[in-house]
Amino acid sequence: MNTSSLDWSLPYASHRSAVMGRNVVSTSQPLAAQAGLRMLLAGGNAVDAAIAAAMALTVVEPTGCGLGSDGFAIVWDGKELHGLNASGRSPAAWTPEYFEKLGGIPETGWNAVTVPGAVSAWVALSKRLGKLPFAQLAQPAIDYARNGFPVSPTIAHLWALGAAKLGTQPGFAECFMPEYLGGRVPRAGEVFRSEAHARTLELIAETEGEAFYRGVIAERIAAHSQANGGAMTLADLAAHQADWVGTIHQRFGDSVIHEIPPNGQGIAALMALGMLDAHGVGKHPLDSVETVHASIEAMKLALADLHQYNADIDAMQAVAPQHLLDATYLAGRAQLIDPERAGDPGHGAPRPGGTVYLAAADASGMMVSFIQSNYMGFGSGVVVPGTGISLQNRGHGFNLTPGHANQVAPRKRPSHTIIPAFAMHADGTPQMAFGVMGGPMQSQGHTQMALRVLRYGQNPQAAADAPRWRVTGGKGVAVEPGFDPAVVAALRARGHEVTVEEGNGVFAFGGAQLVLKNGNSYIAGSDPRKDGHAVAY
Repeated sequence: MNTSSLDWSLPYASHRSAVMGRNVVSTSQPLAAQAGLRMLLAGGNAVDAAIAAAMALTVVEPTGCGLGSDGFAIVWDGKELHGLNASGRSPAAWTPEYFEKLGGIPETGWNAVTVPGAVSAWVALSKRLGKLPFAQLAQPAIDYARNGFPVSPTIAHLWALGAAKLGTQPGFAECFMPEYLGGRVPRAGEVFRSEAHARTLELIAETEGEAFYRGVIAERIAAHSQANGGAMTLADLAAHQADWVGTIHQRFGDSVIHEIPPNGQGIAALMALGMLDAHGVGKHPLDSVETVHASIEAMKLALADLHQYNADIDAMQAVAPQHLLDATYLAGRAQLIDPERAGDPGHGAPRPGGTVYLAAADASGMMVSFIQSNYMGFGSGVVVPGTGISLQNRGHGFNLTPGHANQVAPRKRPSHTIIPAFAMHADGTPQMAFGVMGGPMQSQGHTQMALRVLRYGQNPQAAADAPRWRVTGGKGVAVEPGFDPAVVAALRARGHEVTVEEGNGVFAFGGAQLVLKNGNSYIAGSDPRKDGHAVAY
């Protein structure tokens, strides 16, 4: 039969088993997971595996990331935790006045693009913690780009949606709707290839990223910006650096949850978990209305503070992370949770987004939590011609509110949605690398994963499979169709404005990857909302 006529829907209830082994890689796309596993089999460590998988994801999952992404990582090296912030900063020309003339900060086009940081994340991780030569890590991604790969079903669907929105942006159609496909997006099962992407990866590999920020690639990026009304310059690219920033953390029962400090939104997950600890979560069953209601209320309070205070950490003068994580403050916030009624703390309304998250771990004990993203699906829609570089739209994360910590300014990091997470045992030993991709769903997803695995003892795959909720603004809550109707009714009785989002889970409820340490081996789960899986040996 002709595979183009296959029905790619999944009409039957199914489940996955957790994957176990001494070396594991869990990603949102199978070919990327295999790229990481190849590095482990070649004698590399978990950092090498994570970098190879991340590079491959720019090829095989362009609907969530690209060579123009940002990135963050938390790594347990066997002795200590490292936190890396490789998000980019704004061009030097970006001021409030610059955007007032444009009528605001756009979602698409060059005036939504900050300096992309993912390449610098790969290089920084490799230099400090990797074992294999950097160029070796790029080989699977180069092969997928040059020789092609069959597009997986979920990604094909997202590709079509992205093209409908961004197809007219500079360079998008040339790259993602190629002539050899008749000027359209690839369908599920069709082979997609990009020689331009392969050549750019080779240059990045050969120069350990220098060409991207200070060489021939940087020149092409800057020239395209200038030709299409952007402000980014060679100087902006050359000034970029990834920063080793450590982590911020929050005790949660017998675990300590670690996140990257702001500008990421991880602090919201820590705040919600701190409130839930103070509230006494764990007394009722995991999926009971009491537990779900308290979790939603804690998340709303955390998001209210996130919207008000989160920004480039250098701009958080009035309220610093330690103020938001103060135990007395969180206990006071927890007292605002009414066990019987939904509240409305007036936070900003989060929206879904596009991201890739992966986790890797090896037999030596090294564990990696890594995330990279173009933000809203394909991001800005801008692709630098002849390079395969699709650029994020992180600039849209700024605001124009005078005096706000997250007000746009030159060479500043915007408030950021993508966050890797890491759990430690209270005794200082590693416990779990985890994350949930999906725009502002991420801190909400981290809270739900921590509850399920660390407080209630669910295995990582079950935690990834479970139906999720998402705060949408005011008293609004979206839930997936698998939610218990009795719990939905009870939430509504408490005043929650609940909507059941039929068939939309892949976009709005994120995608989780989890790797839990189990003695000298690991237990991994991968989200069924995505195309990926966990692999191990």
